[in-house]
Amino acid sequence: MISRRTWILSLAASPLVLAACGNGTDPATVAVAATEGAVDTSPEQSGRIAVEAVPEIAATMPQEIRDRGTLVIGTTADGNPPLGFRADDDTTVIGIEPDIALLVAGVLGLEPDLRATSWENLFVSMDSGQFDVGFSNITVTEERKEKYDFASYRVDTLAWEVAKSSGTTSIQEPKDVAGLTVAVGSGTNQEKVLLDWDAQNTAAGLEPVTIQYYAKSTDVYLALKSGRIEAYFGPNPTAAYHVLVAGETKIVGTVPGGGTIQADIAATTKKGDGLVEALAAALNHVIESGAYAKTLARWNLANESVPTSEINPPGLPKTD
Repeated sequence: MISRRTWILSLAASPLVLAACGNGTDPATVAVAATEGAVDTSPEQSGRIAVEAVPEIAATMPQEIRDRGTLVIGTTADGNPPLGFRADDDTTVIGIEPDIALLVAGVLGLEPDLRATSWENLFVSMDSGQFDVGFSNITVTEERKEKYDFASYRVDTLAWEVAKSSGTTSIQEPKDVAGLTVAVGSGTNQEKVLLDWDAQNTAAGLEPVTIQYYAKSTDVYLALKSGRIEAYFGPNPTAAYHVLVAGETKIVGTVPGGGTIQADIAATTKKGDGLVEALAAALNHVIESGAYAKTLARWNLANESVPTSEINPPGLPKTD
């Protein structure tokens, strides 16, 4: 089990999550589901949900993969809980992304071959055929759909996180951040949303946002604790996890990953390789069985659930 001290120390070397990756939900639904420290970060993951193979779904996979007997899964393990990160042994990759991937492999009757890599190499390895599928908080975009097929499994959500003692109780629209000092990751989707909100406020004659950039998550949380910033705008999964294990902050609002545009996180495969239909069928099976909901609940991400997995759903639009 991870303690508050372990969580803080684990963040010391972790960069802020870059959301290329990333449905607004009432913040009341982002409730802390467990007491401080109640997250299993052991390599054994005894509470991980498992499923049985479904032969009729497994039979829809390409024969080459069925003959091989393994599903080669690409993911990242860059120290950003609860997406994909190293367990207490500093070796085993755990998190919501591996958990969903393992459910899919189980339904398909395949042995999961989970391979951790960098974000950049993830796509290179899918392009070259080294990885069958990527599970790594990958957002569906119209540009990516030109090269990849997608089977959705979570909504891409951004969250507003403030100190638990903060008087800020709700951030839902641009005017709510007027005059605040906010930390955000440079080059991320959330930065684009924040800059757009700030432009709207400025045009309306409201106070501008003061934006702060930090290289490490620990610096963000120290700044929140000391009052140097009033809010942090980042990916909902990491915010929800921090709320759960550290007990020092709260989420006061969520925003779709595209700002005003709904976006989905999806299993990603090379376009036209024949895997996406089977992946979507496997995801829909675990959604219907309840294994999916239990898996999301393990990581405090019930508010990111989808009712069904869609093949190549609408993605974030191309930008100039």
